[in-house]
Amino acid sequence: MDVFLNTFFVLLGALFSVLNPIGAIPFFVGLTQDYNKAERSRVSLLAAINVCIILLISFFVGEYVLSFFGITISALRIAGGILIASSGFGLLNANPKKRKGISKEVEEDLQSRTSIALTPLAMPMLAGPGSISLLIAFNQDHKTTPEILSSTLAIFVVSLLIFLVLRSAHYLAKYLGASGIVAISRIVGFLTVAIGIQYIISAVLSIIRGI
Repeated sequence: MDVFLNTFFVLLGALFSVLNPIGAIPFFVGLTQDYNKAERSRVSLLAAINVCIILLISFFVGEYVLSFFGITISALRIAGGILIASSGFGLLNANPKKRKGISKEVEEDLQSRTSIALTPLAMPMLAGPGSISLLIAFNQDHKTTPEILSSTLAIFVVSLLIFLVLRSAHYLAKYLGASGIVAISRIVGFLTVAIGIQYIISAVLSIIRGI
């Protein structure tokens, strides 16, 4: 039970920090400002489901993708650590007009889309390279049945949290205000940078031990 709970809370905290649904609030509000309450709820649910599917595929199939391309876990951890830390630095220097992975062309195209649940909300706004690489690396170190079950539960729970945050986005944006959202994003950003650096340190130590 201790292993189950420890794995669950570690992955849940890491995923929530990297996905940062709080930071997505102003973008969700902007993209759905012309939607009614039912449409916003539907988009929130679809985005959460899409994120859940992407994360589950990354956790269970990512290892085989690495094998196919001949990528070592140490290389993945370093690349993932850089991406995660970079994402964290982006949150620390939050600009409400910019978002990771969203180009100007995509932003302009959003106006003509009938659904935003998959792109850009689920990917890359929420489930980006950082969370995908984090899950692939996490799977390498957590192979027992309790750890796999707790990791799967953590993915479901973080997806549920994403749904609740997005569904309440318009209320949270009104309550927190722009400064409140930026403050929370920067706190989460600091934690995200720490997670990324820890991944890089773990990879370097693993390489040194193997020499």
